[in-house]
Amino acid sequence: MKKKINVRLVFISLVAILATVIGITTVYYGLFQKQVRKDLAVSAKLLKDTHYFESASTDPETIDLSTDMEELRVTWVDKDGTVLYDNDASPESLSNHSDRPEIQEALEKGVGETVRRSDTMNKNTFYYALLLDNGTVLRVATEAESVWSVLYSSLPLVAGIVVMIVIVCVMLSHMLTKQLIRPIEKMASNMEDSSITPPYKELVPFANTIRQQHADILSAAKARQDFTANVSHELKTPLTAISGYAELMETHMVDATQEEHFVREIRKSAQRLLSLINDIIRLSELDRTDQEESFEILDLSEIVADCVSNLQVNADQKNVRLEYQGSPCTIRANKEMMRELADNLIQNAIRYNNEGGSVRIKVDSEDVPEFVVEDTGIGIPKAEQDRVFERFYRVDKSRSKATGGTGLGLAIVKHIVEIHDAKITLESEPGKGSTFRVTF
Repeated sequence: MKKKINVRLVFISLVAILATVIGITTVYYGLFQKQVRKDLAVSAKLLKDTHYFESASTDPETIDLSTDMEELRVTWVDKDGTVLYDNDASPESLSNHSDRPEIQEALEKGVGETVRRSDTMNKNTFYYALLLDNGTVLRVATEAESVWSVLYSSLPLVAGIVVMIVIVCVMLSHMLTKQLIRPIEKMASNMEDSSITPPYKELVPFANTIRQQHADILSAAKARQDFTANVSHELKTPLTAISGYAELMETHMVDATQEEHFVREIRKSAQRLLSLINDIIRLSELDRTDQEESFEILDLSEIVADCVSNLQVNADQKNVRLEYQGSPCTIRANKEMMRELADNLIQNAIRYNNEGGSVRIKVDSEDVPEFVVEDTGIGIPKAEQDRVFERFYRVDKSRSKATGGTGLGLAIVKHIVEIHDAKITLESEPGKGSTFRVTF
């Protein structure tokens, strides 16, 4: 970054120098041309006042303009373009000047001027023509360097200035970049310290984003660590039970009646182990898979009605009454995920209900597509309602394990809701039940 800043500052300086040189040269060359024309006009009027050119019959031999006229060419032209006098060449050797722009302009307007460029000499010749009272034309001319010649002659000086300015720019840019970067480096090395304010207001959104990402990364790392610890603990419990029961049976330390009980417990622990593994695998799939391609237009009420029918047996075993009220509700979603969502919410409502309780399920699209599961179960304390969607979090741990819960059902529900850009809300009161509402 420092190198880039230095290079760009030097580049900007070079561009500024060149632009300044070209601009100043162009401006002053324009002023110089104006001054040359003005001087030629003064010279022409002074020559007119010498009275050498009052009559076309004046003998050119009597005209003496040698004094102080080395750099000024004087040409006297008759009405028909014939050269009567020229201080730089013999009039007889010169062609007719009637086709010269400055001569033509002077004959028409009284005054004519033009500039002709000589590419071979890299010079400009300035001409000024003045119509005299006798109808003849007096023309004066002088040569001057062209703008490119002026630029070329100034190159050594410009090069020296450029070298000096580049050296100064490198030194200044090095100092400035150190001053600019130092507070940023300090903030970067203490990114987790929110008390350190960004040195520049333009960095505030960037710093806030980086800090938020840093916090998210730490949170995700902690979540992964907690998840790994929870998985280990959850898997260890049924495996320990299976291992203990198997060891007792292997050493024949139990009678036939107890063996039958141990077999049931081993089967129950193995079933719990399978449920845990299936839920963990499912969460991993939801974490990494984009389900957008498998979305389709479907009727949510049909899926929920099917889930209610399948879970009726579970509800009867718990002596829980299922009440379903549904109307056609069209959404764009993944069919299997919607079935999973409904299964988990209804199963939880049955699992954590009281014997003789009820579960009311509703699907409608009166305002927006909505799926509601309301139970008369144990309820969830206010302080714990924000955590029920965490992995392996249970409000009543003993009851969850006794009923076969893995603690991952609501975590799966939350993932499915997020994938569908939906929203899930919870209203609950201990001893009165809970209401889960999914809005699409």
